[in-house]
Amino acid sequence: MTWIEAAILGLVQGLTEFLPISSSAHLRIVGEFLPNAADPGAAFTAITQLGTETAVIVFFWRDIVRIIRAWAGALVGRVPRDDPDARMGWLVIIGTVPIGVLGVLFQTSIETTLRSLWIVAAMLIVFGILLAGADIYSRKQRTLDQLSYRHGILYGLAQALALIPGVSRSGGTITAGLLMGYTREAAARYSFLLAVPAVFASGLYQLVKVSRGAGSAPSVYGAGPTALATVIAFVVGYLIIGWFLRYVSTRSYRPFVLYRIGLGVVLMVLLGAGVISA
Repeated sequence: MTWIEAAILGLVQGLTEFLPISSSAHLRIVGEFLPNAADPGAAFTAITQLGTETAVIVFFWRDIVRIIRAWAGALVGRVPRDDPDARMGWLVIIGTVPIGVLGVLFQTSIETTLRSLWIVAAMLIVFGILLAGADIYSRKQRTLDQLSYRHGILYGLAQALALIPGVSRSGGTITAGLLMGYTREAAARYSFLLAVPAVFASGLYQLVKVSRGAGSAPSVYGAGPTALATVIAFVVGYLIIGWFLRYVSTRSYRPFVLYRIGLGVVLMVLLGAGVISA
């Protein structure tokens, strides 16, 4: 059954990575209801995220190449330092620093304690409420060309919160973007770009650990099933990106907020009733 289970988890990863509902929380929850009834693990989660972030690179290929060229050109003086694409390159780098530092400092807790389903449920509810408040009361006027370095750091700190399953990488950064006055589409677009370095670094790090047998290798899902899950996550994630950007350009985050809160409440009830274990 591990191949089928891995395929299901890959589908879940692709469907939830770019929505503000926490893919890591969903992998953690769904894993409990599969025949193995086990946490897929932080390593499995990080590796399958390589699939969804590859989808980001493919979807935003032209933007990413343009940003890298401008950033590299600015380093050697061929492009003005205030060029918007060069600035975006620095903003992505600066915004990645917090999650890199905190990920190293709290690696053990991230892979163990913070994966408790009680914490997952609480984070789903709390950050669902925060997203609702940001979506309702923010000005939603700023565009990405107005993104400052100070805001880039704040975006990065918000992304770092996603180290806790249930927060949501996109949910945390989008909430921060809305609170700083950015439009829904601008907040989502920068959230996707900002995630690329951090997710690839984390996924490749876990992949190296697993290949060397030095880390918490996927104990339930081996190399083949994990690879299958990653490919499925890529395909589904690619389809979700375009849909989500079109959706948020005209509609609010209310459905995602209600879903997060409802899922968190149901999860707490199941935990309290002893149906599943934290």
